[in-house]
Amino acid sequence: MRAAVLTRFGAPLTVRELPDPEAGGGEVLVEVLATCVAPYAAEVFGGTRNYPLVPPVVPGVGGVGRIVHVGPDATRLRAGDLVWCDCTVRSRDDALTPDIALQGWSSRGEGGAKLARHLHDGAFAELMRVPTENVFPLPAAAGDDPARWSALSVHTIAYGGLLAGGLAAGETLLVSGATGNLGSSAVAVALALGAGRVVAPGRNRAALGLLADRFGPRVRPVPLTGDEEADGAAMCAAADGPIDMVIDLLPPSAPVSAVRVAAMTVREYGRVVLMGGVGMPDGAALALPYRWIMRNSVTVRGQWMYPRTANTGLIRLLAAGTLDLAPERVRSFGLDAVNDAVAYAAVHSGPFDRTVLLPRAATASA
Repeated sequence: MRAAVLTRFGAPLTVRELPDPEAGGGEVLVEVLATCVAPYAAEVFGGTRNYPLVPPVVPGVGGVGRIVHVGPDATRLRAGDLVWCDCTVRSRDDALTPDIALQGWSSRGEGGAKLARHLHDGAFAELMRVPTENVFPLPAAAGDDPARWSALSVHTIAYGGLLAGGLAAGETLLVSGATGNLGSSAVAVALALGAGRVVAPGRNRAALGLLADRFGPRVRPVPLTGDEEADGAAMCAAADGPIDMVIDLLPPSAPVSAVRVAAMTVREYGRVVLMGGVGMPDGAALALPYRWIMRNSVTVRGQWMYPRTANTGLIRLLAAGTLDLAPERVRSFGLDAVNDAVAYAAVHSGPFDRTVLLPRAATASA
């Protein structure tokens, strides 16, 4: 098979021939049709994000594909099935606190690193070996535009955060980082789940305008000024009532103060879900006031990625048309143009911009 390989950090990806992977028991072999290229992929491959990838490695997080071969433990999956491949791999020998690796991308702790050594390569390849439990059937409509459906890798993250916070229909949500790739996804998914109102703070006025134009009055844009007191007051005013839940999806470059200001807009008995990269890699403290959390009975929860059930739930939202992929701007690249795709993704990281790699294709397309 052909694959794009990260030979060392700081070097361009190299497209080369590799042996076809072989799926063993508990695994599925999938032909990769489309996989999203993360906007920050250049930072990962350049080494500035310090991800625990071990070159040489085929990177790439999840993808849409067709099953080539299933293992003996698969009872419903069949060769030829159109599927979504979730990159979030969990160890099978600890149901309570499983180790986690993001196949072809990252891992957590030594246990996660061990998983990453076993499932080393990701989706920037014509074929990929995937755990059986990470493969989810897709509706036939996804086969008409697999590039668009590969946005599952973005939307499942936002969906997982909203599930963690228990967002209910009619509630008011504040999305910290709403103008980014993940944050704008949280806005769209929250509205698909029935949020009554979404407060969307951000510095990018053009992106705020795009959110307002797409979703209408249920989205309340808040241009940020950098003045913490004024910004907090503006977010609360935009909500026009209590803020039930805050989800943070800000990138590592954002200041910790931005997370804190947004979090402290939540109502008494409200929920705060932290999913962003702020404080990495130096681990700067968030420093939410103990007294405020305790006296207001606020729930603060971290959430890395999402449960397995999030994949099925999101696929249902897409199949029903509740979450609409049609307005998203998709630019596809063939495998030979993988480095162009990485560069393009870095400068097209706004709301609903998707950069997609088509491993079976050789050229780019709009």
